[in-house]
Amino acid sequence: MTHKHVLSFLVCLCAGLFAQAQFHTMKIPQPSPKVMETQRLGITDITVDYSSPATRGRDVWANVINGYGDPNLAWRAGANMNTRISFTTDVTINGNPLKAGSYGFHIDVDGDTYTLMFAHHDNQWGSYYLDREKHVALAVNVKSEDCPFSEQLDYEFINRTDSTVVIALEWGDKRIPFTVGVDLNKTVVESFRYELLGINTYRWEAWNDAAQWCLNHDTNLEEALAWADRSINGGYNGFSANKNVTNMTTKAQLLSRLDRKDELSETIAELTTMDMGPGETNWLTIFLLRINKPEPALNVLNAAVDKYPDAWYLKLNRAITYYFLDDTKKAMKELEAVQSETPQNFQPRLNQIMSEVKNGTYKIPG
Repeated sequence: MTHKHVLSFLVCLCAGLFAQAQFHTMKIPQPSPKVMETQRLGITDITVDYSSPATRGRDVWANVINGYGDPNLAWRAGANMNTRISFTTDVTINGNPLKAGSYGFHIDVDGDTYTLMFAHHDNQWGSYYLDREKHVALAVNVKSEDCPFSEQLDYEFINRTDSTVVIALEWGDKRIPFTVGVDLNKTVVESFRYELLGINTYRWEAWNDAAQWCLNHDTNLEEALAWADRSINGGYNGFSANKNVTNMTTKAQLLSRLDRKDELSETIAELTTMDMGPGETNWLTIFLLRINKPEPALNVLNAAVDKYPDAWYLKLNRAITYYFLDDTKKAMKELEAVQSETPQNFQPRLNQIMSEVKNGTYKIPG
């Protein structure tokens, strides 16, 4: 066999072996298994996609991360492909703005200082070809912390608030934390505007819930009022209109917050004539007392107590209403009358209410 024929044979043999190694769909356990974790912050989905190596008895922070001895080489913050972090809305990282999108996550190590780099190119194998000048959208410096030992590298979501969450890379006995923040009001309202143009446009509950969220967070109140009206009156030609106690109460709450007294009076007048269940009556009368409207509250409660005689909390509300009408004597009489109907677990609170009414110090909670 000539050298040429031997070479051709070897090439064909290698190609055959390569084909056998590459072209199958078997699932084979990996030493650094894939992990994907998603959590929602407000309406922002945060996903961390990484491969999770084990320490296997190694001092990983001393020997693995800088294992190639190249000070210019970053670490992929995991194994295999670069760790990928994605955000469905704009966020902040330790207070620094970062646009919505998917980023390759790399870490530069300098003693106990770690530079976290979020790269536009999110599909690199490792960090070997990371160009800090061209690829990195944001870099922030953080310090490590001690943590309970973690054999497998993982990412934890900790210290959550309504608008922030700390993401912490934990491996061995160290944690590298950074805080992701969102503009909660901005992102939620923008999401509402988008979703209310889809299938939710035909759901009165969606318009009402969006309006109620804005009310509860004291934001976007004018548009929230328009959403409440849309829940009540429906869309084109009144399609999906559904006037009910729930969305009318939302509208009244918004009018009160916006200090539109005439419109509020009209809405309350209509509300108090509507048929409502005991739960709706409870929330409406609490709202009316909160905005110093005890007269319409009493009218609603008088009718409701007769209609729902077993609803002890409505009798409690009526007693409190008399207090706000400056009739403490009648308030105390009603409180004493309802005492025998009140559940045992509410008795301590009822006793407290009775003491505060008697002393003239009672206030509506919230």
